[in-house]
Amino acid sequence: MDDLTLDLITIRNFAIAILIGALIGIEREKRRDTEQMIGGLRTFILLAMVGAIGGWLADTYQSFVPLLVVLGIACVTVIAGFLMDASSREGQLGLTTELAAVAVTLLGGFATLGQPELAVGLGIVTAAVLAFKQPLHGLIDKLGWDDIFAGLRLLIASFIVLPLLPDEALDPWQALNPRQLWLFVVLISALSMVGYIATRWLGTGRGAAITGITGGLVSSTATTLAFSRQSRDLGKSAAAQALVSGTLLAWAIMFARIMMVSFAVNPALVWRLAPPVAAMSLATLAIVAILHLRHRSTAKGKAGPANLVISTPFSLTQAAKFGLLYAAILLLVKIVGEFHEGEGLYLVAAIAGSTDVDAITLSMSQYARAGAPEIAGTAIVIAAIANTIAKGGIAAVIGSADYRRKLLVATGIISAVGVAAVIFQLVIG
Repeated sequence: MDDLTLDLITIRNFAIAILIGALIGIEREKRRDTEQMIGGLRTFILLAMVGAIGGWLADTYQSFVPLLVVLGIACVTVIAGFLMDASSREGQLGLTTELAAVAVTLLGGFATLGQPELAVGLGIVTAAVLAFKQPLHGLIDKLGWDDIFAGLRLLIASFIVLPLLPDEALDPWQALNPRQLWLFVVLISALSMVGYIATRWLGTGRGAAITGITGGLVSSTATTLAFSRQSRDLGKSAAAQALVSGTLLAWAIMFARIMMVSFAVNPALVWRLAPPVAAMSLATLAIVAILHLRHRSTAKGKAGPANLVISTPFSLTQAAKFGLLYAAILLLVKIVGEFHEGEGLYLVAAIAGSTDVDAITLSMSQYARAGAPEIAGTAIVIAAIANTIAKGGIAAVIGSADYRRKLLVATGIISAVGVAAVIFQLVIG
């Protein structure tokens, strides 16, 4: 009987299992008015307890048989409840609640089988999937076949093409590793895909602010171009101001994107990048806040639906173009770094950043692995400043007079903050 002695950890794990059952049970209980189901709060708590007992016995006796037995009992009970309730469902024979019941039993077993953290995480995911029924169905309705095919292409590129590529440099300068190069292409594409899905989910009719945030994940340059065109169509000062705020929010997301990409490639470089990039981000958000405070009491300060048109962010053509651009910048950084490490790389960063900040961020993050993180960090900030100025130029050429004026002032302030941060870092070493 010594093997059956309880301790505080075991009691905690049983409590975790019960709470997981309660979490999912509460969600199902709230759905009783709209969905037919086999059980509610009490049922799911009991299923979690049964699973927890099975997991505890399996861990105690070092055998999965007890867990499999209780899982079988739970499945039989769920099936019986489904069959008994099927006649009253009037053709609505969904299996969501039944599968959730089986999942809760397994999660209860995980909690007492030595994986409480995994059980909690999966329990939260399960509850979220159940709770967000309407938003998830709404998202599916908004996705077309082109979007689905793009997602499949991204998965193929990630899990089929990537492992087949050679993991060694093939050029004389030892700069181009096909697997690493394609990995970063997939990374950028996946990040853009997140923004694309968010934009499709929320829609571009939620206002300039929401569209700017989600559009910034896809492309802050494309967002700037779209808002610049819309400012000319609207022609109102208040509407232009709202579009400026949306544009600046897209730029702020671009700064956050730089940090995410850099962290994914070279976490050690983030500490070098954080002060100047954070300063530029805070300056951008401060301008947005000032614009909002100046006109928050006027209803006419709201812009209409933001006409942001974005294409599916992953296609073989787009991936190939970005891959070629990234490879070219990698080679250029490698060659210039051997002969003109400082000023030469800064010039490369300024030129490359004016067109695409992701490629230079990736290449300089890799470059920092071999040393000179100070040069790499400064180069990335220079690229961000150049990209900001380039987008300000787009606004100046395409946008309305009021939109252009406000955004050029913001561009000057953000760029000045970035330059000051770079100079300050160089001075203090």
